[in-house]
Amino acid sequence: MSGRPLLVIPFIFILGLAIMPKATLAHGSVTPDADLCIIRIGYYRAHFKIYLPQSRGHNEYCEDIPGTGTATFVMEYEHSGLGNVPIDFRVIRNVTGKGVFTILEDVEEIDNLDDVTLFHYPATIQPDVFTYLFPFNEQGEFVGIVTVQQADTGEIYTAVFPFEVGFAGVPIWLWFIVGAIFLQLNFLWMNGSIARWRKHLAERAEAEPARA
Repeated sequence: MSGRPLLVIPFIFILGLAIMPKATLAHGSVTPDADLCIIRIGYYRAHFKIYLPQSRGHNEYCEDIPGTGTATFVMEYEHSGLGNVPIDFRVIRNVTGKGVFTILEDVEEIDNLDDVTLFHYPATIQPDVFTYLFPFNEQGEFVGIVTVQQADTGEIYTAVFPFEVGFAGVPIWLWFIVGAIFLQLNFLWMNGSIARWRKHLAERAEAEPARA
Protein backbone atom coordinates (compact mmCIF):
# COMPACT_ATOMS: atom_id res chain seq x y z
CA MET A 1 0.00 0.00 0.00
CA SER A 2 2.93 2.39 0.64
CA GLY A 3 3.67 2.72 -3.07
CA ARG A 4 0.10 3.51 -4.10
CA PRO A 5 0.10 7.17 -3.02
CA LEU A 6 2.80 7.69 -5.64
CA LEU A 7 0.03 7.39 -8.23
CA VAL A 8 -1.13 10.91 -7.36
CA ILE A 9 2.23 12.43 -8.32
CA PRO A 10 1.61 12.37 -12.11
CA PHE A 11 -1.79 13.97 -11.55
CA ILE A 12 -0.33 16.75 -9.42
CA PHE A 13 2.29 17.39 -12.10
CA ILE A 14 -0.29 17.46 -14.92
CA LEU A 15 -2.63 19.72 -12.97
CA GLY A 16 0.25 22.05 -12.24
CA LEU A 17 1.01 22.33 -15.94
CA ALA A 18 -2.64 22.90 -16.71
CA ILE A 19 -3.08 25.85 -14.36
CA MET A 20 0.36 27.35 -14.98
CA PRO A 21 0.22 30.29 -17.38
CA LYS A 22 1.51 29.24 -20.76
CA ALA A 23 3.89 32.18 -20.95
CA THR A 24 5.79 30.81 -17.97
CA LEU A 25 6.22 27.51 -19.76
CA ALA A 26 7.58 29.00 -22.94
CA HIS A 27 11.27 29.80 -23.22
CA GLY A 28 10.83 32.62 -25.70
CA SER A 29 11.55 36.32 -25.26
CA VAL A 30 7.97 37.40 -24.57
CA THR A 31 6.99 37.28 -20.90
CA PRO A 32 3.99 38.54 -18.92
CA ASP A 33 4.50 41.64 -16.80
CA ALA A 34 1.35 42.62 -14.88
CA ASP A 35 -1.28 43.08 -17.62
CA LEU A 36 1.28 43.55 -20.39
CA CYS A 37 3.49 41.31 -22.47
CA ILE A 38 7.09 42.42 -22.58
CA ILE A 39 9.47 41.47 -25.37
CA ARG A 40 13.17 41.68 -24.52
CA ILE A 41 15.63 42.23 -27.35
CA GLY A 42 18.99 42.37 -25.67
CA TYR A 43 18.64 45.24 -23.22
CA TYR A 44 15.78 46.77 -25.26
CA ARG A 45 12.24 46.26 -24.02
CA ALA A 46 8.86 46.83 -25.63
CA HIS A 47 5.21 46.11 -24.91
CA PHE A 48 4.21 43.37 -27.35
CA LYS A 49 0.66 42.60 -28.47
CA ILE A 50 -1.22 41.04 -31.37
CA TYR A 51 -4.67 42.03 -32.63
CA LEU A 52 -7.16 40.31 -34.93
CA PRO A 53 -9.20 43.42 -35.72
CA GLN A 54 -11.51 41.84 -38.29
CA SER A 55 -12.65 38.94 -36.13
CA ARG A 56 -11.74 39.86 -32.52
CA GLY A 57 -11.99 43.63 -32.46
CA HIS A 58 -9.81 45.25 -29.82
CA ASN A 59 -8.91 42.04 -28.00
CA GLU A 60 -5.18 41.84 -27.31
CA TYR A 61 -3.14 38.64 -27.45
CA CYS A 62 0.25 38.18 -25.95
CA GLU A 63 1.48 35.33 -28.13
CA ASP A 64 -1.02 32.72 -29.33
CA ILE A 65 -3.68 33.80 -31.81
CA PRO A 66 -7.04 31.98 -31.46
CA GLY A 67 -7.88 32.06 -35.16
CA THR A 68 -6.77 32.94 -38.66
CA GLY A 69 -7.22 36.33 -40.28
CA THR A 70 -5.27 39.55 -40.65
CA ALA A 71 -3.07 39.93 -37.58
CA THR A 72 -1.61 43.23 -36.41
CA PHE A 73 1.68 42.91 -34.56
CA VAL A 74 2.46 45.86 -32.31
CA MET A 75 5.53 46.76 -30.26
CA GLU A 76 5.23 49.87 -28.11
CA TYR A 77 8.75 50.86 -27.16
CA GLU A 78 9.57 50.86 -23.48
CA HIS A 79 13.18 51.65 -24.36
CA SER A 80 13.30 54.87 -26.42
CA GLY A 81 16.36 53.63 -28.31
CA LEU A 82 14.22 51.16 -30.25
CA GLY A 83 12.82 54.06 -32.23
CA ASN A 84 16.30 54.86 -33.53
CA VAL A 85 17.45 51.44 -34.73
CA PRO A 86 16.23 49.33 -37.67
CA ILE A 87 13.94 46.51 -36.55
CA ASP A 88 13.92 43.30 -38.59
CA PHE A 89 10.83 41.14 -38.08
CA ARG A 90 10.35 37.63 -39.41
CA VAL A 91 7.87 34.83 -38.76
CA ILE A 92 8.80 31.25 -39.63
CA ARG A 93 7.00 27.95 -39.42
CA ASN A 94 8.13 26.16 -36.29
CA VAL A 95 10.06 23.18 -37.65
CA THR A 96 12.21 22.77 -34.53
CA GLY A 97 9.92 20.22 -32.89
CA LYS A 98 10.28 22.14 -29.61
CA GLY A 99 6.88 23.82 -29.62
CA VAL A 100 6.53 26.55 -26.98
CA PHE A 101 10.00 25.69 -25.68
CA THR A 102 11.72 26.90 -28.85
CA ILE A 103 14.65 29.21 -28.12
CA LEU A 104 17.13 31.17 -30.23
CA GLU A 105 19.62 28.30 -30.37
CA ASP A 106 16.96 26.06 -31.93
CA VAL A 107 16.24 28.65 -34.61
CA GLU A 108 19.95 29.07 -35.34
CA GLU A 109 20.16 25.34 -36.14
CA ILE A 110 17.73 25.72 -39.07
CA ASP A 111 19.77 25.45 -42.28
CA ASN A 112 17.85 27.99 -44.35
CA LEU A 113 15.39 30.37 -42.71
CA ASP A 114 14.03 31.50 -46.05
CA ASP A 115 12.72 27.99 -46.73
CA VAL A 116 10.49 28.12 -43.64
CA THR A 117 9.72 31.85 -43.61
CA LEU A 118 6.07 32.85 -43.67
CA PHE A 119 6.83 36.56 -43.98
CA HIS A 120 9.81 38.87 -43.53
CA TYR A 121 9.76 42.59 -42.81
CA PRO A 122 13.29 43.88 -43.58
CA ALA A 123 15.09 46.06 -41.06
CA THR A 124 13.35 49.44 -40.96
CA ILE A 125 13.25 52.29 -38.48
CA GLN A 126 9.78 52.98 -37.08
CA PRO A 127 10.29 55.96 -34.74
CA ASP A 128 7.22 55.81 -32.50
CA VAL A 129 5.77 52.31 -32.48
CA PHE A 130 6.40 49.19 -34.54
CA THR A 131 3.38 47.81 -36.39
CA TYR A 132 3.02 45.17 -39.05
CA LEU A 133 -0.05 43.54 -40.61
CA PHE A 134 -0.09 40.05 -42.04
CA PRO A 135 -3.01 37.86 -43.19
CA PHE A 136 -2.68 34.50 -41.44
CA ASN A 137 -4.45 32.03 -43.70
CA GLU A 138 -3.17 28.89 -42.02
CA GLN A 139 -3.15 27.44 -38.56
CA GLY A 140 -0.12 25.90 -36.93
CA GLU A 141 3.00 26.57 -34.90
CA PHE A 142 5.22 29.53 -35.73
CA VAL A 143 8.18 31.44 -34.34
CA GLY A 144 8.53 35.21 -34.38
CA ILE A 145 12.07 36.57 -34.72
CA VAL A 146 12.88 40.20 -33.89
CA THR A 147 16.39 41.47 -34.62
CA VAL A 148 17.92 44.89 -34.02
CA GLN A 149 21.45 46.18 -34.64
CA GLN A 150 23.02 49.10 -32.84
CA ALA A 151 24.35 51.68 -35.24
CA ASP A 152 27.32 52.75 -33.11
CA THR A 153 28.62 49.35 -31.98
CA GLY A 154 27.19 47.02 -34.64
CA GLU A 155 25.97 44.75 -31.83
CA ILE A 156 23.10 42.49 -32.93
CA TYR A 157 20.30 41.48 -30.55
CA THR A 158 17.69 38.88 -31.37
CA ALA A 159 14.52 37.80 -29.60
CA VAL A 160 12.40 34.80 -30.53
CA PHE A 161 8.90 33.91 -29.41
CA PRO A 162 7.07 30.71 -30.38
CA PHE A 163 3.31 31.00 -30.85
CA GLU A 164 0.36 29.15 -32.31
CA VAL A 165 -2.41 30.22 -34.65
CA GLY A 166 -5.85 28.66 -34.30
CA PHE A 167 -5.31 26.93 -30.97
CA ALA A 168 -6.85 28.21 -27.75
CA GLY A 169 -5.49 25.51 -25.47
CA VAL A 170 -7.20 22.70 -23.57
CA PRO A 171 -10.25 23.98 -21.65
CA ILE A 172 -9.62 24.11 -17.92
CA TRP A 173 -12.88 22.24 -17.23
CA LEU A 174 -11.54 19.26 -19.14
CA TRP A 175 -8.50 19.15 -16.86
CA PHE A 176 -10.80 19.07 -13.82
CA ILE A 177 -12.81 16.19 -15.28
CA VAL A 178 -9.64 14.23 -16.02
CA GLY A 179 -8.35 15.04 -12.54
CA ALA A 180 -11.59 13.91 -10.87
CA ILE A 181 -11.56 10.62 -12.77
CA PHE A 182 -7.91 10.05 -11.89
CA LEU A 183 -8.50 10.76 -8.19
CA GLN A 184 -11.47 8.41 -8.12
CA LEU A 185 -9.48 5.61 -9.75
CA ASN A 186 -6.61 6.28 -7.36
CA PHE A 187 -9.00 6.05 -4.39
CA LEU A 188 -10.43 2.76 -5.62
CA TRP A 189 -6.93 1.40 -6.10
CA MET A 190 -5.73 2.47 -2.66
CA ASN A 191 -8.70 1.03 -0.76
CA GLY A 192 -8.42 -2.28 -2.60
CA SER A 193 -11.68 -2.02 -4.57
CA ILE A 194 -9.98 -2.55 -7.92
CA ALA A 195 -8.07 -5.56 -6.59
CA ARG A 196 -11.29 -7.09 -5.21
CA TRP A 197 -13.09 -6.41 -8.49
CA ARG A 198 -10.32 -8.08 -10.48
CA LYS A 199 -10.35 -11.05 -8.08
CA HIS A 200 -14.13 -11.32 -8.45
CA LEU A 201 -13.83 -11.35 -12.25
CA ALA A 202 -11.13 -14.04 -12.08
CA GLU A 203 -13.24 -16.22 -9.77
CA ARG A 204 -16.27 -15.75 -11.99
CA ALA A 205 -14.28 -16.72 -15.06
CA GLU A 206 -13.08 -19.90 -13.30
CA ALA A 207 -16.61 -20.77 -12.22
CA GLU A 208 -18.11 -20.45 -15.71
CA PRO A 209 -16.53 -23.68 -17.10
CA ALA A 210 -17.63 -25.59 -14.01
CA ARG A 211 -21.22 -24.54 -14.54
CA ALA A 212 -21.04 -25.46 -18.21
